[in-house]
Formats: sequence, C-alpha cells, structure tokens
Amino acid sequence: MKPQHLIASASAFCCASGIASAFSPTTSSSSRMTGAAMIRPRSETKTYMKSHRDRIDAQALLELEDRIFSILEPSEQTIRLQELSPGRSRRSRVSLEEASAQHGMPWTTTIGRSEEKDPLLYMPFWEWQMNFMTSSLSNLHPIDCSTLNEVDVSYKENTEKRARIVNHCYASDEYRKIRMTYYDAGDAVQVFNSVWYPDAKYNLPILGIDLLSFNRKKYLAIVDFQPLHQEEDGHATCYEHILKPIKNKYDNLKGRMSSKFYDETQFFSKEMLFARFEDGKIVYDDLFPAFKSYVETHVDLVKSTPKATTRHMVQHVFERQRAYDTYSAERDPAAGLFAAMFGKAWAEDFIYDFLFSLSERKEEGLNLSPPMFGGPPSQSSGALKHGGHLPPSAVSKPQVHVPVHTVEATNSKSIITRK
Repeated sequence: MKPQHLIASASAFCCASGIASAFSPTTSSSSRMTGAAMIRPRSETKTYMKSHRDRIDAQALLELEDRIFSILEPSEQTIRLQELSPGRSRRSRVSLEEASAQHGMPWTTTIGRSEEKDPLLYMPFWEWQMNFMTSSLSNLHPIDCSTLNEVDVSYKENTEKRARIVNHCYASDEYRKIRMTYYDAGDAVQVFNSVWYPDAKYNLPILGIDLLSFNRKKYLAIVDFQPLHQEEDGHATCYEHILKPIKNKYDNLKGRMSSKFYDETQFFSKEMLFARFEDGKIVYDDLFPAFKSYVETHVDLVKSTPKATTRHMVQHVFERQRAYDTYSAERDPAAGLFAAMFGKAWAEDFIYDFLFSLSERKEEGLNLSPPMFGGPPSQSSGALKHGGHLPPSAVSKPQVHVPVHTVEATNSKSIITRK
C-alpha cells in the first residue's frame, strides 16, 4: 500500500475501538466491554462512533501517522518526508535565470537623487547572495510573489516620490522560502532585507538580514540567526558558539539594542550582528564580509543538521515559524508607511501574504498609525504596544518602505522629517 493511502485511511483506523483506546486518554472502561454489553441499536452506534472519533485529537492522529511511517519501506519514507514540508509556495513558471533578472535586477542606476558613485549601496550584497544561493543550494527555484488575492507584489514604485521596491522569492530543498527585498530611493534611503526560512524539517533559527542607509549619514545593520525557541538548546543544533568567532572579528558590529525600545530576549540571538554607525566605510570593510560569513554559516548549519523524522516534529517547527510570522505582522510599525505609499489594500496584502505569509489576518486589519515624527516613539505608540520590541524580522519593515523625505536614524528607528 502506498504511504498516501495509509495516511488517508488513518481516520478510518481511528474508528476502531482498539486503536482509539490506545490514543485517547478519555476512553472509558465501558467502551472496552465486549459481548452483549457492546451491542447497540444502529442509531446509537452512529452517535457513539462520532463521539468516539471526536475524542481523537490532533496529537493522536500525528502519533498514528508516525507509527504508519515507521513501517514504510525506505523509498516510501522518502516520499513521505517530501510531503512533510508544510508552508511551501507554488513554484513559479519562469526559470531561475529569468526570475533573477526580473524588473531589471540587479539594478545599476537609482530612481532617486544621488551624488554618490555607488548610489545602490547594498546591491553588491544582493548580487553576492543570488550567486551564492545559485551555487550552494539544492534545487533552487523561484516561487511566486503574489498574494492570496492574486496581487503581484514583486515590484512597486512611486514615481512622484522617486522610490521603488522590488521583491524576489525563492525556495530550495533546504529552505522553504527565501525572500529578498531592495528599496531604492536614492541617497535618501537604501535598504536590503532578506529572510531565510529553513524547511520545517529543520528545527533551526531563521536567518534575518536588514541593512539600511539614511542620507548616507546614518547606517543601521542587523544580521542574526533568529531563534524559534526561547532557549538555544530547543533547536536541533546549537549555533551561537559557531557565530561568536565571526562576530569577534568585527568590533564595529558588536552594538546592543537599547533596552528602552527593544527586547533582545525575543527572537534575537546573543551573537546578533548589530550596528549603528556614520562611517560609510564600515559597510564594505566590516559588514559585507561578516554578512557573507553569517549566510554561509547558516547554510552549512542547515545542511549538517539531521532532518526531523516524524510529522509531529515537523509540525512543531512549522507552528513556531507561523508564530514568528504572526507576531511580526501584528507588530509591523511600517504598516502606515506601506498604506501611505502604496495604498491600504496593497499594504495589507504585502504584509500578511508576502512578508509574513504564515500570519493570520486580524479582522480589524493592520494598525495604520504612522510612526512618531521628530523623535523616538513613545511607549504608547503602536510600534511599542507589546513590550517595546520590534518584530522578529529584525527591524526590516519601518525602513524598507520609507517615503522619499529627509530621514535620520535615531536609536535604530527611522525618524522622518518632511521637507
């Protein structure tokens, strides 16, 4: 029997009192009686079977599938493990080469105003990452950048304010989703953001990257292995000891988030690269090599970590990734900026269905309160309602879509002053 047939018939197996009693702690002794005491009228039998099935909770079904999986042939186990990859998006119809060149990427000129020789400050990061992904990941392929409403969010621009955003999304055998975002508004704002979600078979942290430049005077950089669990040993492999020697090479990247605004215990590792600086040379002297090392290390970690062997383990990791996305979407302080720049409907689709595609939409929609102007946000502002910390995508949103105004970075928050 094929594995999918075995799994599909799991619910039918659960109807048998023997299996049901093995998994349901609420099974009474009377339900195990035999002989005349077990004889019921047909109508009562139907009611009994329905209530009996209701006692089989999700955990029991997972355990049952795990038992079925354990008796499959090795080839059938491989097929089953391939099926145990929740959260994957449909494969794009375009080739990898076509996808990587969509919307003119990599760009060579800016849509905004610039007096710099390298107006697209972080484009070398984008190009290096694309080349590394192509050479290092198995079965790398593009996935659609569309929302549940079939809205294409791969590119958007505001010609009046001379700003544009491009989004690419890829997947491989190792990663169920790697999204890349580049925001170009000339010298006013340059942003490269990328988030790497390992396949749920790997109980490992998410790789988060946020690199921002404001007026070529203020810079913010965050690169981190963002944990799914409160404790490092809750993951399949410990990793902070691998990151520490890399971080120790770069004194300029050893900053700390202000406890007044951020909670480092939520979705941030102890070896996070964090920096606020004004010397642009740090971007290429320190940040670029450190970024490369962290990306390479994350891929090595995924490849060297044993895969989960049961659906229960895979589902647990997937639910933690879902919690990560929901947490991020609910607390995205850039929602107001998205709405003002591209419209409320587009902003909601972009946040819920692309940036954090596992998140659940709130009935009341996004919090569209704009960020505070002229200084750090107050404790009562929308971005700090929940303990004063940014979402776990490591500060990716507020800066990614900042309109073309004069921007300063204060306490790693973008402060916008209109001209």
